Amino acid sequence: MTDALFGDDAEPFDLPPAAGRLCVPVRPSAGGWATRLFRTPVGGRTAVAFTDPARLRTVLGAAQPWILLSEPALRALTEPLGVHELRIDPAFTAPAPVATATPAPSTTTPVAGPRPLTALAS
Repeated sequence: MTDALFGDDAEPFDLPPAAGRLCVPVRPSAGGWATRLFRTPVGGRTAVAFTDPARLRTVLGAAQPWILLSEPALRALTEPLGVHELRIDPAFTAPAPVATATPAPSTTTPVAGPRPLTALAS
């Protein structure tokens, strides 16, 4: 039995997360597009994906190009690069602003808080 396609069928980006499709940020490369990888707060690398385009735009901006991939496909692309972590719908934070004035010397050492996820340099 074949399934008929109708004009009111959902577009791929309209499918629910259960469909297994993830919006994956990419960047231009010599061969077309490459998956963007990000640094974790502890210095490792991770792949990121979003369950819908609106979430991706909220975190990375409207100009960020993306493609649809399944989770197994994304893992297959990143694991040969040594990237075994995948974060779905991460919430990024902006880095702390750099102070322009030199602070007075202190006798206590400040404790560093968690660092935000940052993009790898291309």
